[in-house]
Amino acid sequence: MPLYRETTGSGPDLVLLHGWGLHGGIFGSLAAALGAAHRVTLLDLPGHGHSPLEPPFHDLDTLACAVAADLPGACTLVGWSLGGLVALRLAAMRIPQVQRLVLVATTPRFVAGPDWPHGLASEVVEEFALELARDHRAVLDRFLALQARGDERQRALIRELRLLVHQREAPRPAALAAGLDVLCEADLRVETRHVRVPTLVICGAYDRLTPPAAGRYLAEHVPSARHLLIPGASHAPFLSHPDGFLHALGAFLGETVPIAEPT
Repeated sequence: MPLYRETTGSGPDLVLLHGWGLHGGIFGSLAAALGAAHRVTLLDLPGHGHSPLEPPFHDLDTLACAVAADLPGACTLVGWSLGGLVALRLAAMRIPQVQRLVLVATTPRFVAGPDWPHGLASEVVEEFALELARDHRAVLDRFLALQARGDERQRALIRELRLLVHQREAPRPAALAAGLDVLCEADLRVETRHVRVPTLVICGAYDRLTPPAAGRYLAEHVPSARHLLIPGASHAPFLSHPDGFLHALGAFLGETVPIAEPT
């Protein structure tokens, strides 16, 4: 079944992919700013927001294929966190629709290991998985708090994330479990060298979920990638530091992106 989408603006296509447990509405203010120069599409990943979990995804490839089926003919693909893993996988697969790639708070491997110190400890992720079966709402709330930890606007960012997540339907528990499996199992370090489209990697300097070193790895291993570190930001720089984020994105897209005035 098609994924739920919201499209605004006109011009070259931008598609924005959200992170675990959230929905496309997280990018509402970003889409409003970008819509003056682009046609912006916000997708809800399967089982998140208004999108059905039919058929269910069970790994990164099935999740990526579900997204690929809903991409426009040619687009810049912007992926955040779990959405960044999906975007990176699609670019590595050389899906022809993906013309440019923006990876926000993205890591090629979410879980730390003997040869990968730039991730969450496996015990932390395993604890998330155990708690998910007991109380998925509590796990989601804890995950939102982790996304803001370390940010110079931490308290305001937590409030904003919690407000935004409730603007659409709660993610289905099965989708949360499948998404957590993707985060636990995916390792795209080898696949980074297969990306052949212009790429921008944006990281928050204080990100505790996808550390800046993971972003530097992507920038060093994806051919022709550019890297931007946003000081003071954690895992959601497009929310906490929108001006710097938009200027960086606009420069990458080759034009000045008008910044919407606060309402």
